[in-house]
This record gives sequence, structure tokens and C-alpha cells, in this order.
Amino acid sequence: MTSLQQLWRDSRPPAAGLHLDSAACSRQSFAALDAAARHAVHEAEVGGYVAAEAATSVLDAGRVGVATLCGALDAEVVFTTGSLHALDLLLSSWPADRRVLACLPGEYGPNLTVMAAHGFEVRQLPTLDDGRLAIDDAAFDLEENPPDLVHLTPVASHRGTVQPLAMVAELCRELSLPLVVDAAQALGQIDCAVGADVTYASSRKWLAGPRGVGVLAVRPDLMQRLTPRVPGAELGFGEANVAARVGFSVAVGEYLACGPESVRAGLADLGAAARSLLADVDGWLVIEEVNESSAITTLLPVDGADVEAVRAWLLAERGILTTYAGLPRAPLELTAPVLRISPHLDTTAEDLEMFAESLIEATAATTAD
Repeated sequence: MTSLQQLWRDSRPPAAGLHLDSAACSRQSFAALDAAARHAVHEAEVGGYVAAEAATSVLDAGRVGVATLCGALDAEVVFTTGSLHALDLLLSSWPADRRVLACLPGEYGPNLTVMAAHGFEVRQLPTLDDGRLAIDDAAFDLEENPPDLVHLTPVASHRGTVQPLAMVAELCRELSLPLVVDAAQALGQIDCAVGADVTYASSRKWLAGPRGVGVLAVRPDLMQRLTPRVPGAELGFGEANVAARVGFSVAVGEYLACGPESVRAGLADLGAAARSLLADVDGWLVIEEVNESSAITTLLPVDGADVEAVRAWLLAERGILTTYAGLPRAPLELTAPVLRISPHLDTTAEDLEMFAESLIEATAATTAD
């Protein structure tokens, strides 16, 4: 285990089992947990609004950290309750006469629901066989028939394929198209510092913050064109769990202190190790290329295994936490459920070997049933 991996592990409570589900919800650090708890205590001591005012510098530091990771230091960073809330705030504030959106066929299902709820016409961008954007074909399509915005999810919920985010950002700048990036699975896992017009994400995934917090980072030019749904109110107006936002801000600071490039490299190495190991497990097909620059490994059953039953067996019998991804996660692309693992830095080679052995057992046990 490298010094960075050991630091990540030592900074957290011991896991009750094997946690391979960071793409759903990572394990928080002692520092993030303590910061949120201390703020809650402070609220009880001096009152919620006074405590929130005292936390201004911490929250501002969190916003700057997020803007840095997005490559948009001039962005206004608004705290939300999560990624879907961020997208809802953005699209509800979008100009009513500009509602055509281009996105990938693998778009997250709940995102599609929010888009439809706000009256957006969705156009699918062209992709290669592996679901990766066909950049040359996309460039032609976007120039010939420009949408009102491009919505890109650089890492999807149902597979670990990394989209060419930097190339898309450059293309959108050349074509003067607003780029909105859903970085829920990307921020902290891959480099998102491309200066997109909008980047939104959750706290609880690769940055390892609390649940119930998200961020929406909007560049000034676009922010001026938005009209919040509550007249006269700021984007993100409303009640807030300030303690969770404090915990998230601390988690962002910890991530930056570890070195984003080092963290991303460590995650990519873990993904490559997992995919290499799991390629030899009978009855399952690894979706991603071995050297894909993400920590996510997606497994497709090829001999009829029941993915939901396998996931349940792994948790109940071996204490191994994974993700069952059903068709609603990507209704325009997924044709069968998949099993996803997403280790963070504190995962070891021995952990991955344990998972591979347990997956073989789970497949046999659930198939026999």
C-alpha cells in the first residue's frame, strides 16, 4: 500500500466489510465527520444562523476548491442537496425559448426525467461501439444543427468509460455552445478542470463528503442569462444543511491536500488492477478497457447470472458492498443489468482478490438457487 493509500485508510473509520461502492457513496474521513458534528454543536450553542455566519470562511474555501477542480475560478459555486437538485435548479432557470439539449445515449435516467420535466428536447450525440463520444461526427452534427446547450456526463453511472471531456470543452468553445457537465461520477476521479460553462456534482462520491450535498458551478456570462424560478431570489435559495456543507468543504480541502493528480492516478491504477483480475472470472464480461482512466469496473453477466441476487449475496454473505445497475440508470443505452464495483484509494490488491473469489462463489450460489 502506498503512503497515499495508507493516509486515505488511516483518515477514516475502519470499514465494516469490504467497501467497493465509492461511485455510489464513499467513506467520509474523521476530519469531515468531526467538522460537520462540531458545526451542529455550534448551532445548538449559538443558534443556526449565527453558526452559519461563523462558518463563512470554511464554506467559501469549499467553493473555491470546487471552482479550482472545475478549472473555473470565476464561477459562482452554489451549494445544493445533490446532483439532481443542481440540474433541476439550472434547467428551471434556463431561458424558456432555448430548450434543445444534446447529450449521450448513455445519459443518466433521472437526468433525462428532469430534462423532460423542464420541456427540453433531447438529441443524442453520436458514439462509438463502446459508448464513447465519436468526436468528429459530433463536431459535424453540432455545427450543422446546433442545440441550445451540450450536456456531457464524462463518466456515466452504469459504466466506467471516460468521455473526452477536454476535447468536448474545446469544441463547444469553438462553436460558442454552452457546455454543462454532470460531474457526479467524474469530479475527483478524472480531471474536470476544463472551464465548462456549468459543472455540477455530488459531495458523496469520489470527494468523500457527506450525503445530501451537491454543488453547481456556473460561469459569470451564463449566470447572467439565467432566471431563478423564484423571482428576485438567488440560485440555490432556500433551507440548507450547513453542517453537511461544512463537512463537504473539509473533504474538498483534504482531497486537494492529497494532490488531485496523485489521487486520480491511484484510482486509475486500482481500476486497471480490478479489470485485469476480473477478466478471468467465468460468466462475467468486463465492459471497460483495462487501461481506462477510471476506478470503475462494470461486469455484464454472460451466462444468465442474476445481477441483483449476486449483489445481495455478496453483501449478506461476505460483507462486500457493490452496485446493482438496472436499466433505468441508462434507459437509452443499457440493455441488461450490470454489476459495478468502484474502489477508493484504501482498497488493496488483496481486497480485489477477495472480491473476485467471492464473485465466483456468489455466481454459483445464486445460480444454484
